[in-house]
Amino acid sequence: MKYVSTRGGMAPQAFSDILLEGLAPDGGLAVPETLPRVDAATLESWRGLPYADLAFEVLSRFATDIPADDLRALTRAAYRQEAFNSEDIVPLRPLHDGMHLLGLSEGPTLAFKDMAMQFLGQVFEYVLTRRGTTLNILGATSGDTGSAAEYALRGKRGVAVFMLSPHGRMSAFQRAQMYSLQDENIHNIAVHGVFDEAQDIVKALSGDLAFKTRWRLGAVNSINWARIAAQVVYYFHGWLSATTGTGQQVSFAVPSGNFGNILSGHIARRMGLPIRRLVLATNENNVLEEFFRTGIYRPRAPAQTYATSSPSMDISRASNFERFVYDLVDADPARVKALWDDVARDGQFDLSAELPRFDADHGFVAGVSTHADRLSTIKSTYDTCGVLIDPHTADGVKVARQYVEPGIPMLVLETALPAKFSETIEAALGQPAPPPAALANLESLPQRVTVMDCDAVSVRRYIEAHAKV
Repeated sequence: MKYVSTRGGMAPQAFSDILLEGLAPDGGLAVPETLPRVDAATLESWRGLPYADLAFEVLSRFATDIPADDLRALTRAAYRQEAFNSEDIVPLRPLHDGMHLLGLSEGPTLAFKDMAMQFLGQVFEYVLTRRGTTLNILGATSGDTGSAAEYALRGKRGVAVFMLSPHGRMSAFQRAQMYSLQDENIHNIAVHGVFDEAQDIVKALSGDLAFKTRWRLGAVNSINWARIAAQVVYYFHGWLSATTGTGQQVSFAVPSGNFGNILSGHIARRMGLPIRRLVLATNENNVLEEFFRTGIYRPRAPAQTYATSSPSMDISRASNFERFVYDLVDADPARVKALWDDVARDGQFDLSAELPRFDADHGFVAGVSTHADRLSTIKSTYDTCGVLIDPHTADGVKVARQYVEPGIPMLVLETALPAKFSETIEAALGQPAPPPAALANLESLPQRVTVMDCDAVSVRRYIEAHAKV
């Protein structure tokens, strides 16, 4: 399998090449030339597989340049019980009214980002070792990507991590998870700005081809296709866990900020997984919900991006949305580029004429959840089911309720464990969420972080001074 850019300016490349590349040279995102298909018989043959072996089956269709025995060893190293707090790796728990919780937060940083990052940590080291080179990862996080990447890559040979985060806009637990790491290859940079501005710096430096080549910049944000591919696995796992027969449909509700998580569900659906609906849940930063309601994509400026109680979704320019639009316009890179030129010039683009086929062809619906909704949903879910959910997952549960259909399981993708957002849990229930015993003293540990202005020049100079060469 080969990969091309959504904007048409990249020659076809292998999986290992785009793994190290991150953003495509033309500013677009890597996508497969054609998606693999999984037929019903193959899907049924995967029932009962351990998660690591299911990951091999799915990822072997994307990473075709990695020998099968090596890839199987990588997935088994990534998805082992020692790294996850569940024998199933991803448990399925009943909620109420036909809804279930797909437990994606059993990994070392208690967030769904671990599901992809644990694989990336293994495959980065594998490829770099075989090529005898190094890589400097440049990323931005709104909360969970940073810690998941750093825990997966800490101490890995040949890799340094430079992770940008919005100063003062993450929870205390999220900050402690990242900033308490003392590994020499981990560099935390807190910038005075919002996530979108930090992400803009990542794209600007990655788009400077001379700088990117000189310092061998790579990416772990979901602009890296390997992240998307690894997340596809848990949609297959969720379907296999929730069904008993061939062809039975399942819906998935996904709290969404940067669109990578739900994009993986879209990919799984296009591969042949019987998904009825993909339910996109946003918080007050509802740019994506507005698009699926109106057909107009209108990203907001940093000043109009709200700080909310589900902070990992405080995003107004979703990077992975470009990959979805590429599908909507029938893989026409010239049109994709023109649409993003419209955004740069006019602040928006309009695909409302194509809106009627969105649901029929792609199965997307969307909704908004507010702070009051989050508190109410956390309390009602706990009172009804005895299950404690975090604010982002609460956004997913709230919106999912509108789209539950008889006979079709609704799987809500868990985003993180509640302990990461204890202040909001206390506001909802009158008591904080207890942290896991192993992390009870996390916030008291010494922290190491560099705070700087939110501009590409400052970050560039820091990388030049600290990069792995």
